[in-house]
Formats: sequence, structure tokens, C-alpha cells
Amino acid sequence: MVHPTRRQIIRGAAATVGALSVAPQLLAQSAPVRIGYTMARTGPWTGGAQTSQEPNYLLWAEQQNAAGGLDVKGQRRKIELISSDDRSDVETVVRTYEKLMGSDKVDLVLPPWGSNANFAVAPLANRFQYPFLAPTALSRKLAEMKLPYFFLLLQQPKPMCEALVDMFKAAGVKTVAVIYVDDLFGLENYAALKVALQGSGIQMVEDKSYPGGVKDLSPVLRSMKDKNPDAFVGFTYPPDTILASRQAKEVGFNPKFFYASVGTAFPLYKNVLTPAGAEGVLGMGSWNSKTSPGAKAYFDAHVASQKKEPDRWASGATWAGLEILTNAVKSVGLDRKAIRDYVAGNTHKTIIGDIKFAGSENVGTPGTVGQWQNGEFEVVWPKDRATAALNPNKPAWK
Repeated sequence: MVHPTRRQIIRGAAATVGALSVAPQLLAQSAPVRIGYTMARTGPWTGGAQTSQEPNYLLWAEQQNAAGGLDVKGQRRKIELISSDDRSDVETVVRTYEKLMGSDKVDLVLPPWGSNANFAVAPLANRFQYPFLAPTALSRKLAEMKLPYFFLLLQQPKPMCEALVDMFKAAGVKTVAVIYVDDLFGLENYAALKVALQGSGIQMVEDKSYPGGVKDLSPVLRSMKDKNPDAFVGFTYPPDTILASRQAKEVGFNPKFFYASVGTAFPLYKNVLTPAGAEGVLGMGSWNSKTSPGAKAYFDAHVASQKKEPDRWASGATWAGLEILTNAVKSVGLDRKAIRDYVAGNTHKTIIGDIKFAGSENVGTPGTVGQWQNGEFEVVWPKDRATAALNPNKPAWK
């Protein structure tokens, strides 16, 4: 895939018109909708950003422009994406969005990758009054900031950990060992898991934090193997998710339930570990192509356009956010406060189900658990959202 330049217009051929022969208001009406964002194309965030977010932004612009442009309250206007590489650097994210919203005055913005970047830029978006539908921010603190222009699409730590513990209880789990990355994402999820475990009858036999960019988790995995827990839980990012899985295989650590977080639902995980190696692994995931007819249509369009599968977690949330934004602009135009009010005040039909916001939090999508089964990442919990039944005994690593 060729990445867009700093200013990329996805518009196809357009007829040339003489500026003097066209009324100024018609020129203004036919101007493109300028939409700005930064995205990690280099640095440690790249794997997630180039799986869950930027391919979906490009597909959305491609689809809208193929239909004549974004429907702005009944008028089709082409989308112009104004984007750049943030190099996985929070300061670059903040500086770029400040320019996009402050001096460039783009019509709309799309969010960057990850909790840390969104945490840094959310107050800025609120100050400039740009609606922000963030598909890869997972933080209770972001919801507690009560920023009226900021919306979190992913299920947050509390419902995700409650779903995981409910599933463990139903499957007879008695002991669990936990690792978590030492940052906002890991700390909040670890704290939520501890609360969810209270009164569950499940004992946490070991818990260890690790720094971002860790290169070796084998010592802690060996220690956990010695304690023989029923379940392992890792609040991990894509590189750590793969590292923990590979090293668990190396040290022979194979509990009945092996749960890792970000990246487990990525096609990369299945490709690196092979489908047989990924079999039975649990993780964060909320949808697949069986979730709804819209999800199947989106999945197929993504593969056709981007030449790769979307992940079964945040790609769904990204597309759902774009669906909500599309409908908002169709209904109220580009007035950003009106868009914010539309997002906040409605229940939204999306490919992953109904989404509704209470403050910044999506309270319409319940906590979920996914599992690799026969080459597909199935939703296995809760049962009323499941696309397949839970396999309660992970097979040996292959």
C-alpha cells in the first residue's frame, strides 16, 4: 500500500472549469471536505496503526469519493485527506493536531493511534471544538475527563474485564496469572481486572508489570508456569502479545486459557504463529464477518481495497466511528457543534451493533472476549454476542 502524502486528494478526474464563469458560492459548495489526521507510519505504534486505523480511513475516503463525495446535508463533496506520519511520538501528534485545527482550520479531524496519543490530544480537540471519535483509545481516565467533544468507541477496561472474569467463572477457572505493560493501558486494565476478580472465587497467583518495548518475558513466564494457573492474562501491545505467545511456547507454559490483548485479533498474529499455533488463544475482540451483514460487506471491501484483512477488534470500531461521522455530516452538515450533538444524542446503528454514548463512553457495546478457532477470531463471550462457542481447553502450542 502506498501511503498518502501530507496533502492527498482522493477525488478521481474532475472537469476543469473557468473560475470567472462560476459563482463564488458554487465554488465554495464544490470545495472538498478537508479532513486531517496524523498516523504512525514509523516507530513502535506502526503495527497497530497500519492495521486498525489508516487502512480504514483510506477505504472510507475511497468509498465516499467513488459515490461522488461525502454527503454534506444533501450535497456530495469530495474528501481531501490531509495526513502525516507522527513517528509514534506524542509531541508530534499534539503539534500536528494543533496546526490542523488551529491554523489549517480543517473541516474535520480523525483520531491518531492509541490511548497515549489520544490522551494527549483530547483536551486540544475539545478546546478547538472538533468532534473526536476515537477507535483505539482505551482509558477510564479519558472518560473521566468529561470532554464533550471526545468519544471513546472501544469497550473500556471495566466491561472488558468483567466479561473476561464472567467467562472464567462459567468455565470453572480458579487461578490466574497476569502480566501488564507499565503504562496507562496496562495499569487501567490491571486495576479493572483486580476489581472484577473480587468475590469471583478466582485467585491471582502472580502478577508482574513490564516496560514498553520489552524484549524478554521468559523469566516471568517460567515463574508462572511453576505456579500452574488455570488462566494467563496479558494486558499487552502487539509486539508483546506475539513475544509472550512465542516465549510461552518456548518454556512450555500452556494453561487452559491464554488471553493476550492488543494484537491478538490481528491477522498478523495468526500469520506469525500459524493458524495451528494460534488455535485456542483468547484476546480482545468484538466482531468478525459473521457479526452482521454490514460487517461482512465491510470485511470484503477492506480485503478488496487494502489487499489485507481487517483486525477483529479495533478495525470494527474504526469503521463504526466512520459510519457515525458519515451519518452525522449527512444529517447536520459540517457544523462541528451540531455533529457533536448528533453523536452524543443518538443511538447509532453500526457494523458492530448499536453504539450509544454516556458522556464520552460507548455504553452500547458490551464487554467481549474473542478466541482463535480454525483460522477465524470468533467472538465467544458473552453468549448473546458469540459467533462460536468457547473452547475451554487450549490445545498445546504448535
